[in-house]
Amino acid sequence: MRELTYVGRHAVEWREAPDPELRSGQEAIVAPVAATSCDVDSAILAGHGFIDPPFALGHECVARVVETGDSVTTVAPGDLVVVPWSINCGACDHCRAGLTAHCTAVPHMAMYGAPIGGNWGGLFSDLVRVPWADAMLVPLPTGLDPVAMASASDNWSLSWRLVAPHLKNRPGARVLVVARGSIGLYVCDIARALGASDVLYVDPEPEHRKLAEGYGARTAEAIEPVRHGFDIVVEATGRVDQLTQAVKCLAPEGICESAGNHFRPGELPLLDMYLTGVTMRIARDNVRNHIPDALELARSGDVDPARVVSHVLDWERLPDALPEKHLKPVFVRADG
Repeated sequence: MRELTYVGRHAVEWREAPDPELRSGQEAIVAPVAATSCDVDSAILAGHGFIDPPFALGHECVARVVETGDSVTTVAPGDLVVVPWSINCGACDHCRAGLTAHCTAVPHMAMYGAPIGGNWGGLFSDLVRVPWADAMLVPLPTGLDPVAMASASDNWSLSWRLVAPHLKNRPGARVLVVARGSIGLYVCDIARALGASDVLYVDPEPEHRKLAEGYGARTAEAIEPVRHGFDIVVEATGRVDQLTQAVKCLAPEGICESAGNHFRPGELPLLDMYLTGVTMRIARDNVRNHIPDALELARSGDVDPARVVSHVLDWERLPDALPEKHLKPVFVRADG
């Protein structure tokens, strides 16, 4: 089989690898049919990652099940499934507590799309081994488009987690989104659908702002701190200066969710945060726990994640098209 391999700044190529095989009755082999780049993939391709190439890329896809072990009960060959980005067993203490990104059955940070916690391959591959099929794979609900939901492995479900639980506890909250990629746009869609009274989306890209306006958000190219302006802020830029601006806008006892990949150091306004009273979370997401709820919201029809998909491209175009600057390209297998 082939796996798309990151080989250097703005450069990927197909490389041959052995076809994956089942190693236990709990496993499955899947074939991605609609795969997309995560916002962090853009940073990696730009040379801002912290892992040297080469390695197999990709950790967001909807796939078709090809083969299952004898013990697998929740999916069968032919099923369309969401493949979560992190490897998790579903049975250890952390997994049972919902901390699926911290599974103790595998090395720390085990994931698809980067050789962290072992080498698990990437979801821009012709075939992928899933070590715990029942724990990891989530059937795609009938009626949902694999292209629209290609990001449910990570960004779509992460975006649900960034705002949905907080809006449940704070109905009508004011939401600030400081972003550069798909996460912020998904957050705008979800926040308005779940009753936020005001959503301000900040992004220097005019086309991104236009999409956010289509979701009912106000937009701005940049922002100066608005004292006590927002109950919830979401930062998804990976830039500490932008995170600083965001937290300075929080109302007393406000909530800040940082979904940016902070590869570079920086300083936060800790005194301001202390005086305001801020709850902040900077974290990779335990996404497997949230995928079903995020898919259910998508199925409700109250949101439209398909709008964020900027291009639908043939699978064979991955090597030349992935390094190009696209908001959210989805690569589709003709035989999927």
